[in-house]
Amino acid sequence: MHIDHIGIAVSDLESAIKRYEALLGTPCYKRERVESEGVETAFFATGESKVELLGATNETSVITKFIAKRGEGLHHTAFEVADIRAEMTRLKAQGYTLLNEEPKTGADNKLIAFLHPKDANGVLMELCQSVS
Repeated sequence: MHIDHIGIAVSDLESAIKRYEALLGTPCYKRERVESEGVETAFFATGESKVELLGATNETSVITKFIAKRGEGLHHTAFEVADIRAEMTRLKAQGYTLLNEEPKTGADNKLIAFLHPKDANGVLMELCQSVS
């Protein structure tokens, strides 16, 4: 449907929030912990899309591992979809590698699933669907 958000991995969430508030000229409107992923998120509204900062909450977090391997920066691009399961089925049938067999609960009241970066020129892609 559209780009829902871009996710940016950061080492220090507090300082990154201050930096992005100044950069975007708008306050962080929401913070949320996703314990299952070991992350704390901070969201910024940018028109119809959002910027999501991702900070690790523990040493085994996907963000800890990402930053150790690649450093801070773009972690993923998320696309809003109307029916996440249908999109997962469609993409799998086209040969894309799904990192989740089933959608899982993510931040910002969304069901989420990821596509392997090797199938998208090195960029981790997220599918997300709003939960009513």
